[in-house]
Amino acid sequence: MANRRKFTRRIAQRRYRTMFVLSTEGTHTEPQYFTMFNDDNTAVHVKVIKHRGSAPESVLREMKRYLGEASLQATDAAWIIVDKDRWSNGQLQLLHLWAQTDNRYGLAVSNPMFEYWLLLHFEDGNGIHSARECTTSLRRYLKGYDKNLQSRMLRQRVQDAIARAERRDSPPCSDWPRGTGTTVYRLVQDLVGKR
Repeated sequence: MANRRKFTRRIAQRRYRTMFVLSTEGTHTEPQYFTMFNDDNTAVHVKVIKHRGSAPESVLREMKRYLGEASLQATDAAWIIVDKDRWSNGQLQLLHLWAQTDNRYGLAVSNPMFEYWLLLHFEDGNGIHSARECTTSLRRYLKGYDKNLQSRMLRQRVQDAIARAERRDSPPCSDWPRGTGTTVYRLVQDLVGKR
């Protein structure tokens, strides 16, 4: 009688994907941008919270509600993303204080608006002082831009945007940019670094 080898089947296990929970002021552009980082072949998963209202208090309330229902793992992160444009320093301070309560929390602010971060994918963003100037400049690169993104084009330029934003954030602000600038690069660095 021949010796029979015993075969055992390996059970496939998916590795844990680091979760990035994002609560954004914008309901179109920001979710489109950040979900481009979702890919079955990466070690991260981006979850953008749907919310009602764009005021900083509302964005924070939705984040707290989500975190109350789902717990973060040690390697997960929760970020709030807002524009400076019309919000007061007091409103932004509320978000900044929340971000200081846990080392997994973060705050990303663009001044004047999130589209400034998008513009940095293509140029240094000098001479931008208003949301209108920002959108006009961005349309030179994203023809017909109207809150719909060309993710592939942006994805190819992420490292350029990070470098430009980091150069502009010198010395690094501890809370949010008072002049034209963005701290979104800090979140994206973290996302790209964990992929």
